Amino acid sequence: MRRNAAEVLERLRDHVDLLEESGAGFCLAGPGKPQAAGRAVPAGTKPAPPRPGAPAFRPAGGSGPHAPDDRDAAEIERQVRECRLCPLHRLRTLAVPGEGNWAAELMFIGEAPGRDEDEQGRPFVGRAGQLLRKIIAAMTFREEEVYITNVVKCRPPENRVPHRDEVEACFPYLVRQIELIRPKVIVTLGKTPTEHFVPGRAGMGELRGRFGDYQGIPVMPTFHPSYLIRNEGNRELRRMVWEDMQKVMSLLGRK
Repeated sequence: MRRNAAEVLERLRDHVDLLEESGAGFCLAGPGKPQAAGRAVPAGTKPAPPRPGAPAFRPAGGSGPHAPDDRDAAEIERQVRECRLCPLHRLRTLAVPGEGNWAAELMFIGEAPGRDEDEQGRPFVGRAGQLLRKIIAAMTFREEEVYITNVVKCRPPENRVPHRDEVEACFPYLVRQIELIRPKVIVTLGKTPTEHFVPGRAGMGELRGRFGDYQGIPVMPTFHPSYLIRNEGNRELRRMVWEDMQKVMSLLGRK
């Protein structure tokens, strides 16, 4: 019971944090009451990096009716870590296959690893990753219940947008991950993944908030967390992302 209460409290704090950051904190404070403050993250705190060549984190209890064989998951991770299909492999420290539950009903797909991800071999561990994980918690998911990855598995120099040939070289790995995980919903974070799952000339402002379809899987495009961070003063953007995630929650039966 004590452990369950602690978990509920942690989720509530993450939910409060997200509402604060999305500009919806006004709904938390009554007249004359200050809004709840966000929790401080110790500067320089980083998870321990995985051993080079080690498989990405797969939580215990990640089994399910459609969970893939562990050997299939390990093989795709090995292929990504040893990949030489495009020039990005020459510049990387570690490739970043992705991490999470291989039987997840919810999958997040970003653009490409950044500096922190390249150093640790894990997706979304920098500042944008902290925001994404707050969003996940506010959606009433635990990190070990979802799967997080990128379209491109190696860091482009200076965090530039991946070139088309780099995306095309890496895309079969992502397709295989989707085939193994079989998520009920995919969330694409930003323009690069969105244009490969919801093709068209429309911009993110028009595409976000409306479900697309990828081989029968609903796809929700939304803004990348790094875009929200670059526009910290724009609370409307954060509110739109939260609206998008509420649609995902509704589709998955989460409240």
